Amino acid sequence: MTAVALRRWAPELTTHADPETGATVRQLTSYKGHSHHFYFTNPGWHAGGTRLLFGADRGNRTNLFSVHLGSGEIDQLTDLDMPPPPGETSFLFACVNPKREEAYFWHGRRLLAVDLGSGDLRELWHAPDGFFTNMLNCTADGQYVCTGIYEDLSHKFKVDLLHGYVGFREYAAAHPLSKVVRVATDGSGAEAMVEENEWIGHVNTSPTQPHLMTYCHEGPWQDVDNRIWGLDLTTRRTWKIRPRTQPGERIGHEYWFADGIHVGYHGSHPASPDGAPGTHLYGAVRYDDTERVEAPLTGSSRHFHSNDLSLVVGDGTPQHAAIVLWRHDPVRQRFDGPRTLCTHRGSWHIQAVHVHPRFSPGGRHVLYTADPNGYGNLYLAEVPEFDSLPAAAMR
Repeated sequence: MTAVALRRWAPELTTHADPETGATVRQLTSYKGHSHHFYFTNPGWHAGGTRLLFGADRGNRTNLFSVHLGSGEIDQLTDLDMPPPPGETSFLFACVNPKREEAYFWHGRRLLAVDLGSGDLRELWHAPDGFFTNMLNCTADGQYVCTGIYEDLSHKFKVDLLHGYVGFREYAAAHPLSKVVRVATDGSGAEAMVEENEWIGHVNTSPTQPHLMTYCHEGPWQDVDNRIWGLDLTTRRTWKIRPRTQPGERIGHEYWFADGIHVGYHGSHPASPDGAPGTHLYGAVRYDDTERVEAPLTGSSRHFHSNDLSLVVGDGTPQHAAIVLWRHDPVRQRFDGPRTLCTHRGSWHIQAVHVHPRFSPGGRHVLYTADPNGYGNLYLAEVPEFDSLPAAAMR
């Protein structure tokens, strides 16, 4: 496919001190249309960490952009019309090749590669008719991009998963045919690694181990047979990771630590029969379901991320719409906090404006999306010393 003429947008950078904590926050975008970073499991940094990829609605279209973190200049990398719901795809699902300047995204059922230097596009694969597409993740050696696809059941019930999870419970109950697919980034072909009559989602590749990945059985966390599954791409062996230990327990939003060996997650224990309230938890486990570390949390969030176990970031709750931090205390086997890093006032109204906080590769910043002024934009908050931050007013 031929490259489009790239458009360069003037910097939109502003910097402010958070009014509650004093933390320095840089707003990277400011446009009357939603902008968002990739899903929190998918790092969007490229060009040696000097640039960041994001999706944005500009000119009444949704496309892929790259912002220079120093100058603030924004390059538009694609110029495409997205298909309408239920076949709409999202740059939330996009991913970067860790070995070369290339990224991958869905345009309907077409899996496209974009050269991040030239903007040249090429088609890697076309998902089969009758299937919806989902998260993309590149293997650590850059040789494959992995994804999940699942049966299109929109003729049976209304589906609009990106805007209010419409059809979410119906999909989980229907047990659609789903596949984990591995696509060669050189364009030489694709193969199904797993086929199941379960709704497969959240395909996540290890950032250091090319043969390892996780996927999930999607649906209400307390109802699925098991949320987190491991997959060896060499042998195609699958196994449960962090199985449920009691009825009603909720585990999910799994992601890889930077070491590519351990997987973080969060969830909750249900209320006990004697009336004791349920508790929030955060945990981490080795990919082979050993070395589990888990502890209750004071407060909660919708999404969590960390580069390792030492410091965990969350996006708060509607009652405390802030970026919050917990620090792991290995001696007392607990998490200290939460402490408020900065307020975000995000609405979580649709997937494009979910806050989805994640640490930068070096852990010095937290990247998030929020829409305090009505439109989703990208923010980078500097992370000061944990003890310098105020306690978060969360239960």
